[in-house]
Amino acid sequence: RLLMHSKMCSYLLALSFDGTDFHGWQIQPNAATVQALLYRATQLLGASASPLGCSRTDAGVHAEVFLCTIRLPKDWDVSALQRAINGNLPKTIRVISCEIVSADFHPRYDAISKTYRYQVWNGGTENPFLLRYSHWERFPLDVERINELARPLLGKHDFTSFCAPRGGALSNGRTLLRCDFRREGDMVFFTAAADGFLYNMVRILCGTLLDAVKKPEKFGGIQAILDACDRTQAGITLPPQGLFLQEVVYSHKSYSARR
Repeated sequence: RLLMHSKMCSYLLALSFDGTDFHGWQIQPNAATVQALLYRATQLLGASASPLGCSRTDAGVHAEVFLCTIRLPKDWDVSALQRAINGNLPKTIRVISCEIVSADFHPRYDAISKTYRYQVWNGGTENPFLLRYSHWERFPLDVERINELARPLLGKHDFTSFCAPRGGALSNGRTLLRCDFRREGDMVFFTAAADGFLYNMVRILCGTLLDAVKKPEKFGGIQAILDACDRTQAGITLPPQGLFLQEVVYSHKSYSARR
């Protein structure tokens, strides 16, 4: 849905950012956020409204790819626009691609699915180089066993048990397309893909599965947790620094930083 001629253009930006120093995506008073810094950077280029994002990320959460739209009052060459915006941003936020889309395109509501990755360092001691990008779990994790436990989560369910209470969603029904763990040396990667996610859902899913494999006597099974529709029946919410938005899929294109 390209917009060919207009006094105002809508641009779809793909960002990568290290969320360590930011209080999430959404503008907040007296806090550094990705949306606020991007708006400030594009105001210098003529933007009159803040950008619209594909998701609300929490403080400390990272994005390999994050989609947002911004409207500017002139037709820019997209490569020149990318360079101009990056020149006004901190180096922990980069525009990795830019294209023109129709004015009615919405980066959040037009998304078909999103994929998140949560990184768990499963070494015997903490890794000082990964403190900003993973959660340390010293208990030896049996990835095959965790994947067995995770199978009931696939498909369409009410994920109330895996949602922080202040999420505010109209419905807690979601379709989980992927939910699995894989190991590379001492790093364990949890990947979750869905048609949408509730507040803290990925961090609660991963935390619950880790709890379930470490303390099987405490949990009656993942299906029972789902059926309870009660957040108190699930496990912990893992900290934000291990979470990365990895891919966003629209009808016209899939956006991913993976090579």
